[in-house]
Amino acid sequence: MILKDLPQDSRPREKLLARGPAALSDAELLALLLRTGIPGKNVLQMGQELLDTFGGVAGLLHTTAESLKRIKGLGGAAKRAQLVAVLELARRALAGQLKETTLFDTPQAVRDYLQLQLGNRPHEVFAILFLDSQHRLIALEELFRGTLTQTSVYPREVVTRTLALNAASVVLAHNHPSGSAQPSRADEALTQTLKAALALIDVRVLDHFVVTSNQAVSMAELGLL
Repeated sequence: MILKDLPQDSRPREKLLARGPAALSDAELLALLLRTGIPGKNVLQMGQELLDTFGGVAGLLHTTAESLKRIKGLGGAAKRAQLVAVLELARRALAGQLKETTLFDTPQAVRDYLQLQLGNRPHEVFAILFLDSQHRLIALEELFRGTLTQTSVYPREVVTRTLALNAASVVLAHNHPSGSAQPSRADEALTQTLKAALALIDVRVLDHFVVTSNQAVSMAELGLL
């Protein structure tokens, strides 16, 4: 079923034009991108299936064109490419916002960006937001993967990369695939180790976020920095 075959009051395009994009559900917005369904499944149902399969919009933001093949009706390259392109634009828009403003003028944008980048990873990822002297984003880089401990995150590599990017300060971040955003004792110890290493080159650690799919907890706000 295509969009024009849906009942008038269920057509996402008309609803968007009449009431604005905020009035549409996530499934309706996806239906606008997909445009057509398949026999036995209309386009709105396909949109909802995408959300259910990949864990909502945040999960979709980590989806590849290859993984979209799992959804019946997305075997064609055109639809998959269109979806992946839109999702990449969303990630770049958030990154662009952080590069143009002082990072901590937009604290919620920082949390949103980290959740989109790290929140749905199936394995632990340690990343660093490298900032300039005005706390604007230079780059977000994932430096380590796997179970993160003091021994698997190497301060020397962190210092080397910080110098290469000429960063004035950093924000540390890692995800907890378990879904618990509570910092562990190991997280606290790692933070202090990196804070001491970076202090030797006059670079401040401003915060360390523990990220899950639905939240990003600031260790600075918890008094753990």
